[in-house]
Amino acid sequence: MNGEQIRAGRALLGWSAADLAASAGISYPTMQRIDATRGPVTGRYETIEAIRLALEAQGIQFLEGGHVSAGPGVAFAAKGNTP
Repeated sequence: MNGEQIRAGRALLGWSAADLAASAGISYPTMQRIDATRGPVTGRYETIEAIRLALEAQGIQFLEGGHVSAGPGVAFAAKGNTP
């Protein structure tokens, strides 16, 4: 999971970083630090897992390269596949 995925998930839900922190049961300063991450998120496994579970409980689906979602969402196109 990377920072861009977390921010995109929050945006789809209309959640602030404070909303996600509360839902995940983590502190707001920790959420701010993670939310500002570019690329892979680092930190305690339990914290990152709590964020993932909080977003997934609201219907957010994390995609790896090549996966396709079943419903509305956003994803990066493979390089060279943009119009």
